[in-house]
Amino acid sequence: ELLESLEQDKAHFPEIYDELSIRYRQEPYRLKLTYMIERLANTLDRSRKVADWDSLQFPQTDLNPYTCYHSGADFLKELGLIRQSLLQTGLTCQALETLICQVEIYGFNLAQLDIRQESSRHADTVAEIAEYLQVLPQSYHDLSEADRVEWLVRELQTRRPLIPGELPFSPKAVETVETFRMLRRLHLEFGPEISQTYVISMNRDVSDILEVMLLAKEAGLYDPATGITSLQVVPLFETVEDLKKAPRVMQSLFELPLYRAALTGGYQPSPETAIPGLVPDLQEVMLGYSDSNKDAGFLSSNWEIHKAQKALQSIAEQFAVKLRIFHGRGGSVGRGGGPSHEAILAQPGQSINGRIKITEQGEVLASKYSLPELALYNLEQVASAVIKTSLMSGGIDDIEPWNEVMEDLADRSRRHYRGLIYDCPDLVNFFHQVTPIDEISHLQISSRPARRGGKRDLASLRAIPWVFSWTQSRFLLPSWYGVGSALQEFVAEAPTENFELLQGFYRKWPFFRMAISKVEMTISKVDLQIARHYMSELSQPENKEQFEVLFDRITQEYQLVSDMVLRISGHERFLDDNPELQRSIQLRNASIVPLGFLQVSLLKRLRQHGGAGTIYSRYSKKELLDGALLTINGIAAGMRNTG
Repeated sequence: ELLESLEQDKAHFPEIYDELSIRYRQEPYRLKLTYMIERLANTLDRSRKVADWDSLQFPQTDLNPYTCYHSGADFLKELGLIRQSLLQTGLTCQALETLICQVEIYGFNLAQLDIRQESSRHADTVAEIAEYLQVLPQSYHDLSEADRVEWLVRELQTRRPLIPGELPFSPKAVETVETFRMLRRLHLEFGPEISQTYVISMNRDVSDILEVMLLAKEAGLYDPATGITSLQVVPLFETVEDLKKAPRVMQSLFELPLYRAALTGGYQPSPETAIPGLVPDLQEVMLGYSDSNKDAGFLSSNWEIHKAQKALQSIAEQFAVKLRIFHGRGGSVGRGGGPSHEAILAQPGQSINGRIKITEQGEVLASKYSLPELALYNLEQVASAVIKTSLMSGGIDDIEPWNEVMEDLADRSRRHYRGLIYDCPDLVNFFHQVTPIDEISHLQISSRPARRGGKRDLASLRAIPWVFSWTQSRFLLPSWYGVGSALQEFVAEAPTENFELLQGFYRKWPFFRMAISKVEMTISKVDLQIARHYMSELSQPENKEQFEVLFDRITQEYQLVSDMVLRISGHERFLDDNPELQRSIQLRNASIVPLGFLQVSLLKRLRQHGGAGTIYSRYSKKELLDGALLTINGIAAGMRNTG
């Protein structure tokens, strides 16, 4: 095979053969590697040309598959040819093995690009297309879920184009369709491995996934004749309600022959049709910590995610599907953040099986991976935790009485959390006045706007600014509120027995210990004295009385959760089992406190700017805003685990 490949290279690189064939006549590996170096140089030169072209105009005719590498997979194939030849002759080469490892990990792309879009955008796009073509007797939005699935499956099985070449649709629908077309161009230009994952946020039903497959089919990313797809569709279940529905949705999806065939890589998968990087029978499912926490509170969110993982793994095993859970964790505890090692150990063992995917926030990247030594340490922590958890039987997670107690605690916690967040009429005003949420919306720190749809309510507010704002004013409310009342109520029903049970959970159950440890870390950063300063200085005079009542309610819950966490953990002070973190928080607080006072002063001046009787007219509004944004950055850096 090596000699055959050399003959092909001779035809495509005659000048190299004429120059080096005699010199390397007894060194076939060196000659082969010389050809490969030339192909790499041509590939690099072409990539530089692509960078200068209009990104929408990839000229395919310029790509010669015999003189350039189409993707890292092509390069890897030739390296594998050399390795196989060496092995057949009893030789090895460590440098070759290292290079193969590097190509397998990085390819020519270094990192893959994940595409993410909200489910409603796909539904709206499909509805526009169906209405324009008049292919449905009624609006797509008015169809039941069963009718939607039936129509989508029917459309996915036909090779007739659905979307016209020209796009007489709304700008949002055009953008959605063009995104899939761009993905197709990327795959043709650089290989499918450059971008294989399409995440559907706010996924609720089977139709949400099939809509993406239909749009992918129209762009040439899914072939209905063979069932082969070069795109992995990943549903993201975010709210508590969606997490509960996730197992049923995935079961219904796996029961569809069309989808099951696409998951295997086609009806008749073969090495020739295999897509590099796509693993047959692998289903990735993303679980969202942020919106579920915002929706139901810390304890309820984590428990629902824990249950969803076990249920999804059970469904995957029934259909012989490999499951990879994609954890949409943020940097803050309120968005699933915290020590990665402990968090992975707390997952149900069966749901890992050597596979895990985790998001890392920007500030987490800076603190974990900015130095090679730190990066190696953190990667080792994650890898060792994945190995440990994969080897564990997960028996503790299956103890039914423990699960019943945890279900009860989660329900109690959710009730108390929602009682404050959604049932308290003053909470929205309180949040907007005593936290810098409006100013944070001007801070260029996120890939998405602060709100969905722009409405000034909690439902449309995204989880990142929600958590970030509470952190700035030192409440950190989403990470602990409701936990203290839940624990206290449960213990009060049988003081000795139930308290000893919770202590046993803390010693023996990784999930419960992780939850309590995260709450402990969070409340060690809470400073209600600073929080009260925010409230007293930034609240409007007409709201002060109602806000005092609300603040007292928050204070009572803080005292409850502090007392219960210390009693269950057996600590005298917060983080007694982690003196390094304990000392780190103390040192950082010394710089955060004065920044908090500065921020309050700047926010007050900014919000009163231009009003009658104010003395701040000598400062422009932009100057005050810039100063406030600087304090926001400073406090975020000091608090860490913020977004």
